[in-house]
Amino acid sequence: MDAHFASLLKDIGLGIVFAAVFSHLARLMRQPAILGYVAGGLVLGPHLGFALVTNEASIELISEIGLIFLLFIIGLEINLRDLVQMGRSMAVMSVGQFVGCALVTAGFFSLAGSAFLTERFDLLYLAVVLSLSSTLIVVKVLHDKFEIHTTAGRMTVGILVLQDLWAIVFMGVQPNLLHPQAGIVLRAVLSGGLLVGFAFAVARFVLAGIFRAAGKQPELVLLTAVAWCFFLCGLADYAGLSREMGALIAGLTIAAFPYGVDVIAKIGGVRDFFVTLFFVSLGLKMPQPSLALTSAAFMIAAVVLVSRLVTLIPLSWVTGTGLRMGILTGLNLAQISEFSLVILALGAGYGHVSSGIQSLVLLSMLLTSVLATYLILYNAQLAGLILTMIERLGLHESGHADERHGAPEDRRDIVVLGCFREGEALLDLVAERAPELSRRILVVDYNPLLERKLSPKGFRWVYGDLAHPETLEHLGIEHAATIICPISDTFLKGTTAQRLLRHVKQLAPSAALVMTADDEATAAALQRAGAAYIIRPPRLAADHLFALLAGASSLPS
Repeated sequence: MDAHFASLLKDIGLGIVFAAVFSHLARLMRQPAILGYVAGGLVLGPHLGFALVTNEASIELISEIGLIFLLFIIGLEINLRDLVQMGRSMAVMSVGQFVGCALVTAGFFSLAGSAFLTERFDLLYLAVVLSLSSTLIVVKVLHDKFEIHTTAGRMTVGILVLQDLWAIVFMGVQPNLLHPQAGIVLRAVLSGGLLVGFAFAVARFVLAGIFRAAGKQPELVLLTAVAWCFFLCGLADYAGLSREMGALIAGLTIAAFPYGVDVIAKIGGVRDFFVTLFFVSLGLKMPQPSLALTSAAFMIAAVVLVSRLVTLIPLSWVTGTGLRMGILTGLNLAQISEFSLVILALGAGYGHVSSGIQSLVLLSMLLTSVLATYLILYNAQLAGLILTMIERLGLHESGHADERHGAPEDRRDIVVLGCFREGEALLDLVAERAPELSRRILVVDYNPLLERKLSPKGFRWVYGDLAHPETLEHLGIEHAATIICPISDTFLKGTTAQRLLRHVKQLAPSAALVMTADDEATAAALQRAGAAYIIRPPRLAADHLFALLAGASSLPS
């Protein structure tokens, strides 16, 4: 067996074993699994560990494949219609985030200074790379929290997608940074546009027919999808773009087909395998930290978090997206991108940046990667605290202007608390079968996009954060006859169904309260707390399926 191949297998094996061991330890300590993966790399690595893996290039090769798979799946999960629907607010927030974060970073380090800024372009590179966030970490944690399709989740992913475009534009400028040429930038943008146009044209006129022909063979559908992904990765690389961008475009083009969900399900396990090795490789590269380096890394982590919040909160207020959306999106994006390491590596090759900046950003990236998992895991609670502090300063949610919907002249006796999945399905059914009922329904949710969808159908939408039930006191729900919460604990953020029930019961003691539970224990607790009716979506689905089975002629009597 070739020595290099044997070393590659050994390194992969050790990476997986140590990642598994430390992720189990992280689970026992109720810590994110990502922390276990990084810890496994630290122990294996040559800087802080036992130097069991010295060929870091092997792990980086495998982790790059994981990043490609991840971006491919991101593309499959992105609904372009949702991004287009966000329209102006998405464009303003994505441009404003990148430019604003770069200016905040450059301004801070210009005033504060740093011993690590020794080369001419160190400050410029630092401003750019600290304005980019980690697609891998954000999407993984949001997906694990079931928040990838929420408004804040879609906003976050949309900004991440556009961040990659800004990174590609900067990479086009890099070779001629001393004497920038507009032609190079234009060529990079043009190459990206041509790749997107070519991909969507092939997907529509060629790939659709191939998928239809292969539809009866699921493994062939998956193989075709993966082949398309790597074909576009190679094409992007040939065009001078990143392979990861090619994977993202491949996912976007397949997302329009009904096979996208099947591909995601089949490729998920493969992606998780390679993504695990990516985090192990981060641990392997952790440098020996000095006091000065560690202090600077913590300072950068703080700058990253503050820059996200101070740019996105005002932008979300101005665009009418809502302060809470800006806070959530800012918290979700408070880490450094993998792309940043690529940009710095290229910059070092051109002689633009010092080695000290590379080590500093790498340590900062590892630090923010760990901190980011907690920021995203507890984003709802943190957003509530930050929103409370902002409101004390006199700045209120743009959605609060709609509190007039609860005014006496427009009382509504049916209140829906939260509009997600089951809630949207209920309102669609009301609009279809009993449109006259819509004039009696008030919808309380923090998603501003709902107003455009619900208002034409006769429903009233008003801004309300269920994690802060005190906001409900100003909406007139104390006069409601029926209050429905179609969201279970799985999707409630910053509160629980029982806590919400207790508060709503105090506000509207005479209302019939309808709550949602995922399991029997929660349903029993809600019933004891005073809920008039409990919805259990899993049980309702099971009852319906059983009725279908019981009525099937093929069943024995």
